[in-house]
Amino acid sequence: MKKILFGATAAAVVAAGTFGAVSANASAPAAAPAAVVRADAGNDNLQQSTHLTIEAATKAAQATLDAAEKENQRVSVAVVDRNGNTIVTLRGDGAGPQSYESAERKAYTAVSWNAPTSVLAGRLAGAPTLKDIPGTLFLAGGAPVTAKGAPIAGIGVAGAPSGDLDEKFAQAGVAALAN
Repeated sequence: MKKILFGATAAAVVAAGTFGAVSANASAPAAAPAAVVRADAGNDNLQQSTHLTIEAATKAAQATLDAAEKENQRVSVAVVDRNGNTIVTLRGDGAGPQSYESAERKAYTAVSWNAPTSVLAGRLAGAPTLKDIPGTLFLAGGAPVTAKGAPIAGIGVAGAPSGDLDEKFAQAGVAALAN
């Protein structure tokens, strides 16, 4: 019985000592840096950009999908921001599995060059290596969204039997943002 009691007492003492050391270390103030560097956040070093809200991106994507469904087309729609990050993607009922990624890539391509992807696809004849840029897809179906002449988003559509239809539906999404 004495050995068990002694073992429990020893464990309690060690635990208390460890807790005290940890508590003492946690309460010690952090050393101040030798020199504080300040960043100049003046107007010359800042740039503002415009972004679509999730509500606006969803509105555009839904308008795009609705336009396709009116013509009995099964498509996927993607809306990406200026940096190519996906804001929203909708896959219509019956859309093919390849359409999801294709829609995102078309949207990214349109916003990257601030031009419809049908126009960009025509440029491949003069610059065939454009198609090698990662994440892009030079097929009709992508449309840029602009504000004050600058690209702020892209809408991509894939899955219709032609790129012309894909792009027509993407333009319906762009038009929905004007309302």
